[in-house]
This record gives sequence, structure tokens and C-alpha cells, in this order.
Amino acid sequence: MSSDSDTLNPGNGDSLPAREEDGIDRQLSRLEKDYRELTEKAQNLLTERVYLENEVSQQKKKVSRLEEEIRMLRSPPHIVGHVQDRISDEKIVVRSSNGTVFLVSANQRIDQDLLKPGARVALNQDTLSVIEVLHDAWDPLVTGAEMVEKPDISYSDMGGIDEQIRLVKESIELPLSSPESFTRFGIKPPKGVLLVGPPGCGKTMLAKAVASSTDCSFIRLVGSELAQKYIGEGGRMVRELFDLAREKAPSIVFIDEIDAIGAKRLDTATSGDREVQRTLMQLLAELDGFDALDDVKLISATNRPDILDEALLRPGRFDRIIEIPLPNEEGRTAILNIHMGKMPKAKDLSVAKIVSKTKGFSGADLKATCVEAAMVAIRAKRKSVNAKDFRTAIERISEKKENSTRGDAPENLFH
Repeated sequence: MSSDSDTLNPGNGDSLPAREEDGIDRQLSRLEKDYRELTEKAQNLLTERVYLENEVSQQKKKVSRLEEEIRMLRSPPHIVGHVQDRISDEKIVVRSSNGTVFLVSANQRIDQDLLKPGARVALNQDTLSVIEVLHDAWDPLVTGAEMVEKPDISYSDMGGIDEQIRLVKESIELPLSSPESFTRFGIKPPKGVLLVGPPGCGKTMLAKAVASSTDCSFIRLVGSELAQKYIGEGGRMVRELFDLAREKAPSIVFIDEIDAIGAKRLDTATSGDREVQRTLMQLLAELDGFDALDDVKLISATNRPDILDEALLRPGRFDRIIEIPLPNEEGRTAILNIHMGKMPKAKDLSVAKIVSKTKGFSGADLKATCVEAAMVAIRAKRKSVNAKDFRTAIERISEKKENSTRGDAPENLFH
């Protein structure tokens, strides 16, 4: 009887297989979870491997590039020269940068058509053989002379020189904007203007206003930059300067302080003076030589017109000499109104009284007076300038002018 009862009891027989199935399910879940984690980790490792391989490749390229730069830096320098004559396919007459002429051999891999007289070449430092042909390039001083950004100065910022502004517009801007006006009358427009006047009267400022108001290329240079040490370098720079202007035409060339290279030629001169005279002669040839300037106009400025060479001042080179004198009473009023336009002023301030006390002041002196008066008011922690501030400023500027005339330094120069 007991055996039959045990066989009919379902609870004792089914409990063990159910527990085994639960354990198997838990193991499968754990294995699946571990598999997913390992798969994700393997994928991350593969991604990291690809990233590191790309990083190694980039670093190898960088190392190779740096090694190439080091190799080039360690290589001996080359001498720059020019081809004088070509004797044969293998023999070339060259002139080195110091002026010495050599008969040298040329690299046979160089295109023979490029080895023409005047071509700029690189020479081996030891054998002086021609290694490669260099592209012709302008002097960095010349290429850097082109003004890229226009100055923020307009004709309205200048007072007391309305007549001079009109003359500049007629001589420089009108031939470039309306050349048919001159063709109709059968005349050639002026080639350039010379601005003369004492320091601080606005010569350079007027040139800046021209650069701002025109759409032409504006090339500016100081005359002293054309005075070079070696023979022929100054003339070469003048030639390159006008070649650049012709390429960028319509263009305006502005040479400030032209008296640095345009002084009168003397019989008794040192070697340095003779080199400056050669530069002047190249300038004269560019202004009135065989190569027409056409759409190139020249503006020059100086405060020493008395020392300029007569050949530079004759018509055909500088067709108009525009004098910018010290401003008169009307001019000083216009200049002060410009500089005091945005300045907070007290009620007792009268521009007419300031004008009456600034006789002999240049435009730069008047601007300095306004700045000095504002500094006095700022030092006193006031929100506006008054008549007393301008009286103090005029006294200080007048003292500086007197001491500079005598050659002495004013006591309050640095205060």
C-alpha cells in the first residue's frame, strides 16, 4: 500500500526538476549578460585600436615632416645671384649678391629656357654652381607698402584746408574717376602733387583722406626707406615700387618725407650721397621716362621744399605743388570744432576766445591743446572741460613750442 501511495503523490516527484530548470535559467541569463559585456568591451577595444593606429600614423607623418625641416635647416645656405650671360648649356656667367661675376656650371635638370639673362638663381655656397632658378619677387618692403585696410579719416575730419582738398581732388581723384574729361580737351592729367608746409599742418593726414575716399590701390612709403646701403638697391626699390603700382592700377603712390632722397645734387658728395642721388635719378625716370604712368598717381610730402632738386619740381613730374600753411583764424575755428565736437563742454567755454589765443598753432598743436585740456579736466575729476582747462592747455603747448624752437626740453614735457 505504501508504494502505491508514493507513486500517486505528484508533489514529491516534480519538485526536483523545477528547481534544476530555475538554476539553468539563471546560469543562461548570467552567461548572456557576460557575453554582452564582453562583446561591448571587445567593440570598445577595437574602436580604441583604430583610434590609436590613426594617432600613430599622424605622429609618424609629423615626425617625418619635422625630420625634413631639420634636414633643410642643417643644409648650407645658398647664394642668391643673377644670370649675366649664357655661354653654353653647361656654362653660365652669373653675378652674385655682392657684385662679383663668376663663370659657373648649371644643374642639367634645370629647364634651360629659364636660364635667361636677368634670371634670379640660387648658387651653391662652395662651387657657386647654379642649383635652381628662383621666381622673381619684389622686395618685402615694397610689397608691404600696399595699404590693405583703409584709414578711418575723411575730408570732413580736416578743417581750414578746403582749397587744398579741392586741388588734390582735381589732380589725383578726377583723372582716375573721369579720364575722359581730360581726353576731351586733349591734355594729359597731372602725374602727381607735392604737399609742402610746416610740420603738423595735415600733409600726411590729407594723404590718408585720399586713401580713404578712393577705391584705388594705395601704396605708401617713407623716403628714408628708399635710401639703401648697397649700390643700386635704392634705385631697384623705386623701380619695383612703380612696377607694383602699375600692376595694381589704378593706384596712388604716397612718398612721405621725400626730401630724404630728393635733395639737390651736389658736386662734392660722399659715396652715400651719390647712392641717394642714384635713387633720385631712378625716381625722376619713373615719373617722366619712357614707361607711362597712366593710371598711377604720385603724392609726396615734405616740410623742406627749399632743399629739393629742381628736376623733381619741374612740370611733368610734380605738376602741382600744394602748400598747406599754418591755419588762419577761420581754419583754427574749423579744426577746433572738429576736435571739440564730441567733447563735453562747460557753458562758459567759447571757441572764439580759444582761437584768438592760439595764433601760430598748427593743426597738430590744436589737437594737442584739446587733448591736454581734456586731461586737465579728467585729472580734476570733472565731467566737462571749461575755459580754465583750455587756458592751462594753451600755456603748456605754447611753452613746449617755445622750448622746442630754442632747442631746450620743457620742464613739464613728461607731466
